Amino acid sequence: MVINKRVQATRPGLYAWIAFTLIFGLMFSDYLSRQVMNAVFPFLKAEWALTDTQLGALVSVVALTVGVMSFPISLVADRVGRVRAATVMAIVWGLATIACGLSGNFLMMFVARAFVGLGEAAYGSAGGAILVSIFPARMHAMVMGTFLAAALFGSVLGVTLGGLIAQQWGWPMAFIVVGAGGLVLAVVFPLVVREPVTASGVKEPPLPLRQIGRELFTTRTAICTYLGSGLSMFIQGAFVAWMPSYLNRYHDMDPAGAALGAGVLILAAGVGMMGGGALVDRLSLKDPRNRLRLPALYLLGSALCLTVAFSLSPGLPQLVMIGLGLMIGAGFSGPAGAVVADVTHASIHATVLATLTLGNNILGLAPGPVLTGWVADQTSLLTALQLVPLIAVLAAVAFAVGSMFYVQDRVRLHGNASI
Repeated sequence: MVINKRVQATRPGLYAWIAFTLIFGLMFSDYLSRQVMNAVFPFLKAEWALTDTQLGALVSVVALTVGVMSFPISLVADRVGRVRAATVMAIVWGLATIACGLSGNFLMMFVARAFVGLGEAAYGSAGGAILVSIFPARMHAMVMGTFLAAALFGSVLGVTLGGLIAQQWGWPMAFIVVGAGGLVLAVVFPLVVREPVTASGVKEPPLPLRQIGRELFTTRTAICTYLGSGLSMFIQGAFVAWMPSYLNRYHDMDPAGAALGAGVLILAAGVGMMGGGALVDRLSLKDPRNRLRLPALYLLGSALCLTVAFSLSPGLPQLVMIGLGLMIGAGFSGPAGAVVADVTHASIHATVLATLTLGNNILGLAPGPVLTGWVADQTSLLTALQLVPLIAVLAAVAFAVGSMFYVQDRVRLHGNASI
């Protein structure tokens, strides 16, 4: 089925929501493939005698590859077509995930995981660019927040389903099942989703490379948002990677139970992404600066909740506070994507979102798991997780500084300050 209906600029129609569902589905598959690894940590640690640093590296290599390759691949996607590029990416990460299940040692797994990262490198930016071209600006924080929440929902299923399959049929089967699902979506995607067009019905012309550089790296709002979002993702990456192991070690849960418990906590963060973005959209109609002020408040609230959580003994109150901290802290993601798209030219939206992804991975998702693992090796996993929330304070400062320049940068591009 091919749906070729132009989207109204002010009200999203049926095509927009069908396209959103498929774009959301691929993002779900993306993180399903990425985070299934966390559920099989206990199995790999026992079978291959791996250290926590090595286990963290199997997570971080994906984020590092995504961070390094997201910009060049997104630059190509803006030129050759975002839908075509996203389809190829999904095929690569699906095959690479299956290869993880066929790995026989740490090195083979490490290489396969790097290819998972290569496939996933620019999907978030390409998918996000398609979405901001389909939906009106007044919905961007909510739409981007919900789209990015697919990452956490995929992480939930990756952790829970991965743990259950690994315990029942062995850890290789967890990777094979997840990879096969991604390949199915990759086949359907280009049959339904069309390349983005402008309101006049023509594809955005590419900008010269020199102008792209100016758009990406001289806009003060964007720079602060890259920094704030990247530091915030350090917290997300560390907790998604290590919560199953924390529950296994400190709450005496078996691997399947720990995976399920971690999944519930990660699900709370996904809810926070959607709700946080929707609240920002509503409160930004009167004052656009709230698009960055609220994320700063989210991060400070998250730091407080997580600090309290890890001062408590293991038990239900601690888990409730961890869930609350993750939920509040995740609200930054949708507004961050909306803001960087809002202060840059539409023809480079995939590239600017890739630059945001670069910050997310280089500052956050890549170092978060491995540095947390390293601190855990030197001290304990509890101590490592107690230190992680301190990063949220730095992220809040970056968002607050960015809010000071947002209106000015938006007026420069659009000629008005209204959302």
